[in-house]
Amino acid sequence: MKHSFIYKSISIFLFGFFLTLSIAQAQHILPLMQKEGVSFRGIATAPDQSVWVSGSNGTVGRSVDAGASWLWVNPKEYEGFDFRDIQAFSKKEAIILAAGSPAVILRTTDGGKSWSKVFQDDRPTIFFDGMDFQGKEGFAVGDPIDGTFQLLQSKDRGKTWKDVSNFMFLIADSGEAAFAASGTSIKYLNNNVWIGTGGTTANIFKRNEKALTMDKLVCPMLQGEPSQGIFSIDFWDDKRGIAVGGDYMRDSTTLRTIMLTTDGGQTWNPPFSPPNGFKSAVRYITQNIILTTGTSGTDISEDGGLHWRNVSKESFNSIGITKNKKIIYLVGSGGNIAKVDR
Repeated sequence: MKHSFIYKSISIFLFGFFLTLSIAQAQHILPLMQKEGVSFRGIATAPDQSVWVSGSNGTVGRSVDAGASWLWVNPKEYEGFDFRDIQAFSKKEAIILAAGSPAVILRTTDGGKSWSKVFQDDRPTIFFDGMDFQGKEGFAVGDPIDGTFQLLQSKDRGKTWKDVSNFMFLIADSGEAAFAASGTSIKYLNNNVWIGTGGTTANIFKRNEKALTMDKLVCPMLQGEPSQGIFSIDFWDDKRGIAVGGDYMRDSTTLRTIMLTTDGGQTWNPPFSPPNGFKSAVRYITQNIILTTGTSGTDISEDGGLHWRNVSKESFNSIGITKNKKIIYLVGSGGNIAKVDR
């Protein structure tokens, strides 16, 4: 038994080492396709290795062969909608979120052949920024209305939604909002719902579903203007997390575009060397390997976010990673879909 445990531990260590090494050695971006006249901001992978994308002009795409070919499954009568985020549960089942009024969530169980509307909000001021799921449960966040961020909750993989805004105490400062650049300003992990904001102030909301607590944590990200703040967040565990953003109007500046926490968001600190400008999406690949992208390009860190190096200067909006971590996808405003060539 002792020797078996040792061999198993060594195997796990070697798997993690070679996975980290292969990802860290990524050198360039491999284009998969480009769809003219579309801006992609939503991307999601499913456990069966399928990948879905969503964006402007009511566009939704699905691939079951690692992005080699795409089937366009745009929902009928939604041609003018901007689907800023997508969540995939399998190659057949997915939900898409439209940002502005009317805000709608559509769901498919047949690979996009048909879509059913599971939520709609017709208020003129409604604007949803993104959603995130863990298992069957998920949340969708929207910009403040009457001083309160909007929040929806689903416990059945998006079949039904409940407005929980009045129970969450997501009180916004004057001029504070969230961003829908990649659908990743919200993260649901373990019992915590994390939401990153920007505008006049940049903060992190932390809702603990088990303890039923809500904290609003200050983050020293670049802030003060409508184009500044936190655009994307990710957490490796309950303590270690990362926030990225900056100023999308001045995307070459590296001033306070990334912040790191090791104490569950209580404090945030900048890296020793920042990535190359504004970023709209960030994802942990391993505990140490992190990828971030934006209109300024794509950067990678191999030491938990402390140092960064540029992979590509091509503009992208969002990142998708397969469950087995073997394929990393990128999507952008030019209708471009790519993957990181390892």
